[in-house]
Amino acid sequence: MTSPTPRPSTLGELRASGHVQRSVKDEIRQNLLAALRDGTDPWPGIVGFDDTVVPQLERALLAGHDVVLLGERGQGKTRLLRTLPLLLDEWTPVIAGSELGEHPYEPITPASIRRAAELGDDLPVAWRHRSERYAEKLATPDTSVADLVGDVDPVKVAEGRSLGDPETIHFGLVPRSHRGIVAVNELPDLAERIQVSLLNVMEERDIQVRGYTLRLPLDVLLVASANPEDYTNRGRIITPLKDRFGAEIRTHYPMQLDDEVAVIEQEAQLQARVPDFLLEILARFTRLLRESTSVDQRSGVSARFAVAGAETVAAAAMHRGAVLGENDPVARPVDLGTVVEVLRGKVEFESGEEGREFEILEHLLRRATAETARSRLAGIDLAPLVAAVEQGDPVVTGERITAKVLLDELPELPVLDVVAERLGADDDGTRAAAVEFALEGLYLARRIAKDTDDAGAAVYS
Repeated sequence: MTSPTPRPSTLGELRASGHVQRSVKDEIRQNLLAALRDGTDPWPGIVGFDDTVVPQLERALLAGHDVVLLGERGQGKTRLLRTLPLLLDEWTPVIAGSELGEHPYEPITPASIRRAAELGDDLPVAWRHRSERYAEKLATPDTSVADLVGDVDPVKVAEGRSLGDPETIHFGLVPRSHRGIVAVNELPDLAERIQVSLLNVMEERDIQVRGYTLRLPLDVLLVASANPEDYTNRGRIITPLKDRFGAEIRTHYPMQLDDEVAVIEQEAQLQARVPDFLLEILARFTRLLRESTSVDQRSGVSARFAVAGAETVAAAAMHRGAVLGENDPVARPVDLGTVVEVLRGKVEFESGEEGREFEILEHLLRRATAETARSRLAGIDLAPLVAAVEQGDPVVTGERITAKVLLDELPELPVLDVVAERLGADDDGTRAAAVEFALEGLYLARRIAKDTDDAGAAVYS
């Protein structure tokens, strides 16, 4: 990042440039309004909240409210908070060398006030990028008031300063975020006595440290995230603090299947090609888990489950490619079984389902595959493929079978070209994945049989 040039470097030059000071909340308000008027997206990378969470958050920011986002794990709360700095001015002036990044027009610490009085229009000005004006703190039970607000610095006292000198204070995260945004993740995990230290910040907009008379008029936007269950389990947000948040917004998992798939495509770091119909199966699988009475819905099924599932399927394809010498491995339905094996620990089941976890996961994965097959292959007459499997040799697939070997087992059938075209398969890897998907769909529809041998190969017959 490079600061804007030419730029004012002293207070006098800044005044002469016509710069107007704005509060953080006013910055966000004006920049958000400008984005809405221009039709630009203020929330890049946020999927599935367009008609629900985003309008509520925009109204809260326009009102100048501090915000707490409530939602189960993996609903994108932190991702949403991290887009807020994009609504700040790209560059803002600060007093050069000031500990809290104060505006040159309004110094608030004793040291900056003294410098401003001594230097006048020669007070040096630096420029700070908006990315430096966002601070994030993961609330943990061992977080202290000193971490958030500040405490006496023993080093400064040892240098000979009086213990009553306000300049002996070492400021915490909140005052150091003056003229910026402070995000507290998992707010209920903060001990209740620590939450009390935020009351003055949110209402009076100042801080007090160990009885010092120093009162700093802070300019901050405080945002937080929390899991609704945390109010009664690990901890809770104390009532006075809840009352000080101007807006309490509930997040949710993607409501539409397309949004679920879009989240996977956006977040997954895939090491091999994964056809879109496999991503759809994973999205449906995740949604079925969220609806299942066997799964503890209070903890939720994170979007990270589907993302990790896609990455696992891609890794399985890469592993097969390395072992069998495929230069461009493509994930196939046979790789979906690795999701159940690897990601079992990411789902919390109801207490009465102990011992049935794998059975439940495999059943729901089969349902997701069947639903995707019905949706993707609707209208295609697969009877010639059924007849070919019944009359010819069994079709064998598995993690030890390459795409070429799988395709060579099948006769030349026009219906396979139709399936490949419907699923966008244009090479051996994707075509093998498409054929295997069609075979699995036929098996789940009970039109052909499927057996698994000791080596893990699937035999369609």
